Amino acid sequence: MKKAIALTSGTLAILALPLVSSAAAEMINDISGVGTFIISTVNNVLVPSLFAVAFIVFLWGAFQTFVVGANNDEVKEKGKNLMLYGLIGFFVMVSVWGLVNILTGSVILENSGPTTSSGGLPSAPIR
Repeated sequence: MKKAIALTSGTLAILALPLVSSAAAEMINDISGVGTFIISTVNNVLVPSLFAVAFIVFLWGAFQTFVVGANNDEVKEKGKNLMLYGLIGFFVMVSVWGLVNILTGSVILENSGPTTSSGGLPSAPIR
């Protein structure tokens, strides 16, 4: 199981590398671009990959509980634990992802400066 998780995460990292490197060339011009790049990489590459791993762990636990461990209580218990670990992983990731989105939504990472209205007075952007 550990080899399968390592192989899956390694494959996902290799497949996501061109996306990350091409995005880096376009986005990083200043310190704000670095922050935007890191946040978008976490939100678009890392978090979905972790969700996939947690889902696979949950499915593997369900398979061990209901198919493999139908007659063996020890295997059934291991499967239940894997299902529990998968659900805990989902809960933690959704919580952290929500906090990251709240923080990125409350902090403006653009260096656009104040905008002026038609009268020449500065105005704040409305979101």
